[in-house]
Amino acid sequence: MAEVLNFSFKVWILAAGRLLSEIGTGFTLFYAPIFFVNEVGLSSTLVGIALGSGSVSGVVGRFLAGEGVDSPRWGRRKVLLASAAISILADVVLSLSFNFATLVLGNLLMGFGVGMYWPATEAAIIDLTTPQQRNEAFAITRLADSLGLSLGVVLGGALIANSGNYRTLFVIDGISFAVFFAVIYFAIAETYQFKSQSADHQPNGWSFAFRDRVLMVFVAVNILFTIYLSQVQSTMPLYLKNFVQLADSTTGFSEKIISGLFTWHIALAAICQLPVAWILNRFTRIAGLSLSFLIWGIAFILVWVTGNMPNHTLIWAGLTLGVMSLGMVTYTPVASGLVAELAPESLRGVYFSINSQCWAIGYFIGPPLGGWALDHPQFTNYFWLICAASILLGLAILQYLQRLIKAR
Repeated sequence: MAEVLNFSFKVWILAAGRLLSEIGTGFTLFYAPIFFVNEVGLSSTLVGIALGSGSVSGVVGRFLAGEGVDSPRWGRRKVLLASAAISILADVVLSLSFNFATLVLGNLLMGFGVGMYWPATEAAIIDLTTPQQRNEAFAITRLADSLGLSLGVVLGGALIANSGNYRTLFVIDGISFAVFFAVIYFAIAETYQFKSQSADHQPNGWSFAFRDRVLMVFVAVNILFTIYLSQVQSTMPLYLKNFVQLADSTTGFSEKIISGLFTWHIALAAICQLPVAWILNRFTRIAGLSLSFLIWGIAFILVWVTGNMPNHTLIWAGLTLGVMSLGMVTYTPVASGLVAELAPESLRGVYFSINSQCWAIGYFIGPPLGGWALDHPQFTNYFWLICAASILLGLAILQYLQRLIKAR
């Protein structure tokens, strides 16, 4: 607890700026699939492909950010500013989107902007903290994410319930990114003191990182986790809306109930984020990630139960999303902390860019996969059981990773 109180004020400013931008993201993230399927008229598969397309541009954004973050010409601050500016443009396009092509364009821009954000902000957090503080520091940024998303989901649900105007959500999201841009511009100076000797900066940083066997094995684990997270954000809202059978023989929850369920999901994550981070400090990174896999396995089984138990469906759905919250908060700070331990000081941007690429790959695979499952109802329930079984693969990879770390 004392370590948290001793954080640099810049960590808190970064977290505050992230909270503001995530309020806008919460407005759109869980309602965009419903809007483009039920209002614009696109299929679940096309919407999944469009959402996944942002991960393609996200790969490029993360690659450029990894180079820029470690470069004296750019650094952490300028990359963060560029990320916010591109995200604003993305929301302009999404607010005007009326077909598949414009939806893809908006998601490509958003993916590029978000892709630039994560390597820069995580490298900045390492600059501003000691190794003992990093679990809590990463947890605080994720806490800001969760609080912002929670507020955004609540406010977005209220706006839709009152006006039914989904497009306004994208406008508000753009405004939140503009506020984030202003916070970084006026309150954050460059966090890393670049050395003047060019030899100190390793020009072969990417090849060095790709030869790091421990990092590459971790990448496989990380991709699996991000596929799980993508199902929560892109597949679960549509599943709850269009597939869950209720006791009165109707299908699907209302937008108001879905809003409440995801508010519960994000609020629980926010409440548990720091306590879980403190508890996980007592265990190895591998033990923390193994625990997260087990929780995700339980969560996916509960999704199957929710879809097949018409009695008390709302209770099952709430329990499912609550367990998913625990899976998320046991994963995110531990994964970032492990990358921080693996990264040489001069290559933090590159290492966190590779870490962030896992999110791009996971979100490229996850939404189209989930969308395909929803477009083929005969496979939908089996899809969740397959997701649950996949944790066995993740646990096996973690055991191998642990052996590599011990031999490092």
